[in-house]
Amino acid sequence: MRGHRATLGGVSNQDNGRTPDRDAPRSANRPKPPSVPPKPKRVSTRMPVNRPSVEDEPLAPTRAMPPQSAATPPSAARRNSPPPSYPPRERTQQARHETYGEQPSRQHAYDAAPAPAAAPPRKRKKHKCCTAALVIVLILAVIFGWLLIWVQGQIQTVPALSGAANTPGDTTLIVGSDSRDGWGHNDLTEGERTDTIMVLHAPESGPTSLISIPRDSFVPIPGYGSNKINAAFSFGGPQLLVETVEDLTGLTIDTYLEVGFTGVEGIVDALGGVELCLDYDVDDEKSGLVWEAGCHTVDGETALAFSRMRYSDPLGDIGRAERQRQVVGAVAEGILSPATLLNPTKLLPVTSATLEAFRVSEGTGVFDLMGLALDMRSALGGNAVTGTPPITSLGYNVDGVGSTVLLTEEELPQFWEDVAEGNFEPGEEVGGVE
Repeated sequence: MRGHRATLGGVSNQDNGRTPDRDAPRSANRPKPPSVPPKPKRVSTRMPVNRPSVEDEPLAPTRAMPPQSAATPPSAARRNSPPPSYPPRERTQQARHETYGEQPSRQHAYDAAPAPAAAPPRKRKKHKCCTAALVIVLILAVIFGWLLIWVQGQIQTVPALSGAANTPGDTTLIVGSDSRDGWGHNDLTEGERTDTIMVLHAPESGPTSLISIPRDSFVPIPGYGSNKINAAFSFGGPQLLVETVEDLTGLTIDTYLEVGFTGVEGIVDALGGVELCLDYDVDDEKSGLVWEAGCHTVDGETALAFSRMRYSDPLGDIGRAERQRQVVGAVAEGILSPATLLNPTKLLPVTSATLEAFRVSEGTGVFDLMGLALDMRSALGGNAVTGTPPITSLGYNVDGVGSTVLLTEEELPQFWEDVAEGNFEPGEEVGGVE
């Protein structure tokens, strides 16, 4: 058939001098009918775009990119981005602003710079307040220790205790020495006498008692017969007085505390004065007290005369004992007040004056004095038992002795037993003249 079709035209391919093109498709070599126009060749209207290779582009810009031409269509800009198979290049917020002319906006999480490496944990520093408090505590401890050593070295002791068997509770004998050293007023008494005798007892249970024994009380004195109780101090000093009081009360004295007259004056002056009250006028030549009825803040000299005056007192020794307790209470309150304890400029002079005025029994230390101060404060409170032993007569005359105070002998044992056991009511005033 092929050979027949070739001969129909009258000329074969070889005869026409044509070389068959084996590479061309058949449809291309096939002649078209004359009535069908040739199909026009399709021409692309898109602009050619040269896509850069990824290897040719830098990984990160070293400077801001120049702004794109406004003629570049958005579709071409999208085609210029790297293929999805490659990670997008990081571009800073500033570069985008320079490229697209955008205004700075809030930074997004994907625009933030890489987070810096975590800093190593810092060591905690001690608070400055803790350090300052520790320094203050150490300073106070050093000062307190030095003060204890200084006080212990200033304590004046005297042999006084009898060594008798102990009795329940704590008992202190407080004595006001009638020493005339440095005293400027005339007084008929010569030598060293006791102007104040008080028994301070803190029972195991019950209220604390502060009992004043009149200095002219007629009592037995070991080795000297019966006499005024203050004569025992003159005959045998603190030891004989302690034995006399123990025989009278049945209580063993645990601590002996002696205060000189001039010492009271120094303590009151160091405190800056104390307030005392008396409800009548006084002008006593022997003691030197001049007083206007009422309450007054007085100096040491006036406080001393206040505690010694008895001839102008209608109650004699009983009235003086009450005023002596008032002076002791005012002095103790001043020493233990915060205005004294928290003020070093006042505490040191008061402590020095107190230690110079006191004499205590041997073996008494700083902490014993602190305990005594607490007992004294308790005894001067509203719940303390105060007063004197039962008294029969304030003017009992004895030949060779003179006018004395006669105690009610039959009531004394029960009285001192109630004191020892704390049987009295808190705040009760006991004893006195029947």
